[in-house]
Amino acid sequence: MEWFTAPELWMGRTVFQRGLAVLYCVAFLSAALQFRALIGERGMLPVPAFLRRTTPRRSPSLFHWRYSDRLFATVAWSGAALAAALAAGAGDAVPLPVAMAAWLVLWGLYLSIVNVGQTWYAFGWESLLLETGFLAVFLGNDDVAPPLLVLLLLRWLLFRVEFGAGLIKIRGDACWRKLTCLYHHHETQPMPGPLSWFFHRLPRPLHRVEAAANHVVQLGVPFLLFTPQPVASVAAGLMIATQLWLVLSGNFAWLNWLTIVLAASALDLSALTGDHPRPDPPLWYVVPVLAVTALVLVRSHRPVRNLLSRNQAMNRSYDPFHLVNTYGAFGTVGRVRDEIVVEGTRDETPGPDTAWLAYGFKGKPDDPHRWPRQYAPWHLRLDWLLWFVALSPSYGAPWFDGFVRRLLANDRDLLRLLRHNPFPDAPPTYVRCRLYRYRFTTWRELRDTHDCWHRTYLRDLTPPTRLRTPPASSPAS
Repeated sequence: MEWFTAPELWMGRTVFQRGLAVLYCVAFLSAALQFRALIGERGMLPVPAFLRRTTPRRSPSLFHWRYSDRLFATVAWSGAALAAALAAGAGDAVPLPVAMAAWLVLWGLYLSIVNVGQTWYAFGWESLLLETGFLAVFLGNDDVAPPLLVLLLLRWLLFRVEFGAGLIKIRGDACWRKLTCLYHHHETQPMPGPLSWFFHRLPRPLHRVEAAANHVVQLGVPFLLFTPQPVASVAAGLMIATQLWLVLSGNFAWLNWLTIVLAASALDLSALTGDHPRPDPPLWYVVPVLAVTALVLVRSHRPVRNLLSRNQAMNRSYDPFHLVNTYGAFGTVGRVRDEIVVEGTRDETPGPDTAWLAYGFKGKPDDPHRWPRQYAPWHLRLDWLLWFVALSPSYGAPWFDGFVRRLLANDRDLLRLLRHNPFPDAPPTYVRCRLYRYRFTTWRELRDTHDCWHRTYLRDLTPPTRLRTPPASSPAS
């Protein structure tokens, strides 16, 4: 069955599987350590309330059977443990059916989390992880040579990720066509990294080169994935290099790393590793591979129509299992950066002389003196959603009031998501949220003040608010 396998890509498969398992582990750990304040029984958007509004058909999840915070934690920690085992090579140490079952369990567990995660899990890279994880079920292990059809499906997924992102940029914002978006993007992106200040301060001609290179890699190179080797490997290598550039310039959870892992599956490393012959795959394995290939091809018609549409959607799933989705990023680029600064006080009657103390967040900018940190591939969900609320308060409509109430109660689950709580001994009397305009400092300002940010007060997003009724929360002991 030479037509069915691509033995020269066995190392690419290994790198892909180990890398995907690591990212699964990060995703499950992120869920385990953040869920209680976000979607737990006493969270801002509780899963039990959501389950009463939906059905298993609309949102498949094992939590329809039963939900408790303890069960959710069990699912998340079990997923992390299984993913860690696969990252360590357990998938190649067990028979092929067991390895396939392990990947299927990972996919099912994470699907169960995403489908009850609501707005906290409404990110394109959640669907990307699920679609990639579903295809990984059929990629086999060291018992068989890599199936060519599944490898081509992974390239088709990578094509949609890159080409979709390239198209939506060209269609969505004139600055991409003028090659000027990167004059702003490094400063206004959702969560800058430790090198973002330096990227922003690059000469503008280099920003134009960055934008032009991005268009080449996203709009032209993806077609080369379907050409013979070594051209396909060169195309994958260019995508990996571009994604590493994005990793250095910002924090986008596991989006860039998952794209790198997908590109690794297209690399022909046989010149370095030598031949790795494997026996012909059994018929029981060939049949489901053919079936999933047909399924993906049939379900690809809607993503293709979206790619061809002038009204292209950026990130969308077309079925509750997140099997074949559409992707895109930064169809528009902000020209200015607004940030929410959250403050509290213990004064009983706030006035002009009130001392307000600021809460500190892990990823989003707050203290102008604090340099951005590197968090990706970790996903700071609260920080990301607060960035969206700064763009438009409507993004926080379902949960923002609960966020403020929990600060007023010193909710321990919420406080674990913050970097700094200025009220460790007793909760504040009032909390307010203010909107500031942030920009990166200039070279001279950095030299004089050592601040990487300069900020200007715009307005109060919420007035001083105090706790009138006890929240459904877990107060600090």
